[in-house]
Amino acid sequence: MGKCSRDKLRNLGIVGHGGCGKTTLAETLLYMTGVTDRLGRVDDGTSVMDYEPEEVKRKLTISSSLNHLDWKGTTFNIIDTPGFTNFLHDTRDSLSIMDGALLVAPVIGGVKAQAIKIWEWANDFQVPRVIFVNQMEREGANFEPVVKELSEAFSTHAVAVTMPIGAEANFKGVINLITMKAYTYDDAGGKGREGEIPAELKDEAETMRVELMEAVSEADDALMEKYLETEELSSEEILDGLKKGVRNCLLTPVLCGSTLANKGLDQLLDCLAFCVPSPADRKPVIGKSLKGDVEEERPCDEQAPFAARVFKTISDPFTGKLTLFRVYSGTLKSDSSVFNPNRDASERVGQLFQLEGKKQKPIEEALAGDIIAVAKLKATCTGDTLCDAAKPVLLPAPAPMSPVISFALQAQSKGDQDKIHSGLQRLIEEDPTLQVQRDEETHELILSGMGQLHLEVAVEKLKRKFGVGVELKEPKVPYRETIKGKAKLQSKYKKQSGGRGQYADAWIEVEPKERGGGYEFVDKIVGGVIPRQYIPAVDKGIQEAAVKGILAGFPVVDFKVTLFDGSYHDVDSSEMAFKIAGSMGFKKAMEQANPILLEPIVRMDITVPDECMGDVIGDINSRRGRVLGFEAKGGNQVISVNVPMASVLKYSSELGSMTSDRGLFTMEFSHYEEVPAQMAEKVIEQLKRQQEE
Repeated sequence: MGKCSRDKLRNLGIVGHGGCGKTTLAETLLYMTGVTDRLGRVDDGTSVMDYEPEEVKRKLTISSSLNHLDWKGTTFNIIDTPGFTNFLHDTRDSLSIMDGALLVAPVIGGVKAQAIKIWEWANDFQVPRVIFVNQMEREGANFEPVVKELSEAFSTHAVAVTMPIGAEANFKGVINLITMKAYTYDDAGGKGREGEIPAELKDEAETMRVELMEAVSEADDALMEKYLETEELSSEEILDGLKKGVRNCLLTPVLCGSTLANKGLDQLLDCLAFCVPSPADRKPVIGKSLKGDVEEERPCDEQAPFAARVFKTISDPFTGKLTLFRVYSGTLKSDSSVFNPNRDASERVGQLFQLEGKKQKPIEEALAGDIIAVAKLKATCTGDTLCDAAKPVLLPAPAPMSPVISFALQAQSKGDQDKIHSGLQRLIEEDPTLQVQRDEETHELILSGMGQLHLEVAVEKLKRKFGVGVELKEPKVPYRETIKGKAKLQSKYKKQSGGRGQYADAWIEVEPKERGGGYEFVDKIVGGVIPRQYIPAVDKGIQEAAVKGILAGFPVVDFKVTLFDGSYHDVDSSEMAFKIAGSMGFKKAMEQANPILLEPIVRMDITVPDECMGDVIGDINSRRGRVLGFEAKGGNQVISVNVPMASVLKYSSELGSMTSDRGLFTMEFSHYEEVPAQMAEKVIEQLKRQQEE
């Protein structure tokens, strides 16, 4: 594929929830436009777009992939994106550099939470959208109600541009409501045969065309005026109104068809080529100058200073790091230098590549609007800007999403233990939503991500790409201990062993503070009964003792200690003696002050279909959770809850099972609460048994 005019280029993302047919659509488009000579299939592992071994094994898209095709003089860069909850972070990053998005919605099954989340991101990035209602060949297919459902679920003005001829096994083709022509399909070649609208569908088509004219007239004042006067618009006027409405995100065209049977896709490509803006049609990207906090525009002009943003990184043990970026302005040639303002570093750019699934096609230069890749950049990471060193600019990038689940990592062998950190760092370069940290309290290596499947795939990649074998284990819950009562006592430490002895005498009072109140030490010594130099030692002894509580060895929190009396010996007293006295006194006082176990509570916002709401709330109640409120979103409910962390360590997969993978959630730490007495006994007994083992 050679260079194309910027106004003939379309950067299009294919989005939607998992299993809606995105990858099958991409494969069919590549086949019908001659890019591939055979039709790739997800189910038999021959997909061009889903090529990673983990994707072939699971028959689902895990990572976004790129390809390109030509249709009637328009070049499409297409990005096939994941739709399953665990991998939506990749979809969001890809959306941020798209000029248009094609949302695939199956005719059966309704709008899922993942699709609504993707739609919200498209709103955030102001990406124009077209909807394709897929699988019209399925039993129970009924197009018209789906259009209404899409309008409600996405809070958009969804309007049909094509309508089906027949349905289920009798689905023969589509009617174009702009031209009022019928297109029927005899084979899988994808080229419709134009004809007249069947008589039995003429009235329905006329009604739907009126709805289309009303919708497009609302996008343009002149069209509105004409439509109100004549109640009619020409095909050209409908097209112009449709283009304006899509590009200003005022309406969303809905087309129908079948990716498996390759019916209706030629009409879809025509609509996309006409409605989706080119890079030149989009507003200039706005970045920040490095000289002061000043905004700076970069237009889609190949003569402008070069500026691009990295949206994806692929790590490969053989070819090294592959960096994918969208060029927003200027021109970049192979074997040149660029500046990375995020890292304050220059990068040497070698060979430029255009991606065709897993294949890399060398190109000599990239122009404004292109999406390309380059290998072996040293400092550059996902989200970074690359620009002309003489005209530097910092482009905005979406922040990595926060993880919702964590597991402990255990190396399978001593050799793996040594290699684990370097392998994980390479994975994190590829996927910034993965986070790894050493828990200083439990001494575990913790890997966090967007779901259990996300982490399982990461572990498989770690083994396949970098030869590091690890196992995922449920992490230890960071419990805390505190007190509910008060205790006042004397702690005397006295030791004689020949020569100088050890002597310290401290009277302390221990009492609880409000939850989250932390630790407080109060010095009420008067009259020098304990010399000033020894008082900090008592405080230090208490703090060291509080690192491991008496119930199960967890840190003690939210308490106040008052040192109010004591005595000392001129010769035998020392800082060490008073530190020991403080430590011993605190442990004894805690035994007397009604010690309790605290557990971390997390706040979760769980988005599920209406019909799953009762099951999810019942499940949360069984986990000792507390529902805080609800909010309706389309055909879904967002349930806000507080729930003990210990009961939702594997919630990602469990919610998927309850909702047939139609739910998603966010999670963040909220606060600590007392563990109920009976449960505390079980937890403490279990923890002590684990410690003994």
